Amino acid sequence: MGVAPLVAEVLARQQVRVTFFAANERTQEGDGSLGDHWAPWWRARAAEGHEFASHTWDHTYWRADLGTAQNPSFRVRPSAGPRQGQEFELTAAGYCAEIARAADRLKLVTGKVPLPLFRAPGGKTSPRLLASARACGYTHVGWSPAGFLGDELSSETHSNQALLNKALRDVRSGDILLAHLGIWSRKDPWAPAVLEPLLQGLKERGFCFRTLREHPAYAPAPGR
Repeated sequence: MGVAPLVAEVLARQQVRVTFFAANERTQEGDGSLGDHWAPWWRARAAEGHEFASHTWDHTYWRADLGTAQNPSFRVRPSAGPRQGQEFELTAAGYCAEIARAADRLKLVTGKVPLPLFRAPGGKTSPRLLASARACGYTHVGWSPAGFLGDELSSETHSNQALLNKALRDVRSGDILLAHLGIWSRKDPWAPAVLEPLLQGLKERGFCFRTLREHPAYAPAPGR
């Protein structure tokens, strides 16, 4: 959440609404990204018209399928929470609970019902994992190849200017773009240098922006 206030300022200034996928990760300030310290920040984003969805509660990576097709389970490794860095088995119901816990917390802190979507940490999934999530009401959302904006790559090998140039060159209509509210490992932070020039540059190319609530592939059913 190190650049979260800046991101919010840029989005408001550019009049761009986005979909935030959130997990309860460690933060530089406060008690985690979905903790009480950051709750007012999330509420303010809801008031601005942004959308929300789950990124799993403990930023839980899928590692492998276990069990059977009829009784699936998964080997997982969270990068946050009390079992951070540990690998263990999680049932399909347990994985659904990981998704739902983040969605429930987002609903509590924003007052807005999250979309019935989730993004798996690292984008790592399997057909069995996706089927298990669908069975409990959640559709997975990835990103477009050109929409990987590179803010988690090493700044020594991928400069901000190079990432900006690539996105402005390659992004196409309908692409889903991925960026973060801060990356611990990147020495030259991405958002302060790239986010606003990227939005401005894409607008100059004739693009506009929408949340996933308005995306034809992910829009929720009426009443949700």
